Amino acid sequence: MLCLNFILLIVLLLGASLGDAFPSDALKKTCSLSKYQSPVPHELEAVQKMKQEFEEDLLLLSDRRCHTNLFHRKKTLVAAELSVPDRLMLVEAELDFAVTMLELPAPTRFTGTRQRPLAFLTQARQDLRDCMATEAPSHQPSRKLRHQLQKLETARKTETTGCLEASAILHIFHILKDLQCAALRDQCT
Repeated sequence: MLCLNFILLIVLLLGASLGDAFPSDALKKTCSLSKYQSPVPHELEAVQKMKQEFEEDLLLLSDRRCHTNLFHRKKTLVAAELSVPDRLMLVEAELDFAVTMLELPAPTRFTGTRQRPLAFLTQARQDLRDCMATEAPSHQPSRKLRHQLQKLETARKTETTGCLEASAILHIFHILKDLQCAALRDQCT
């Protein structure tokens, strides 16, 4: 019995010392965007419902017109012309833009509709940031990516909040398609 207690004590001490030798925060997070290759249907339904309700109210609001078409670009830009780190950076910027717009105060009837899409997009943005931190922590954007990021930043400074909010919500599936392409990490058109 004394021998068994002694063995258990040694095992516990070894376990504790190995735990200190390999702290859990020292292990790198892995980059996994696979859940965004084909998002869960109830998430897409919530996004669609939000977009539809917004479109119904859009006709009543006059401050939603934009002078810049933020999401007008060649279809293949994200997939064919950008490297994987560039795609990740572009999608992260688009998600950041969409999350920022969805966090704005909304009419009471619209607030509940935004909650699920906001949570989904916020989680996607965080997952993307984790991937960027592990896969391309010091990546410098290409000229084409810098152009897209500059276009987004210029719009944020020059367009009305209503315009930006409308752009984010009306183009939400464009952003999700870009996320899907980034998750696939290959050519996606």
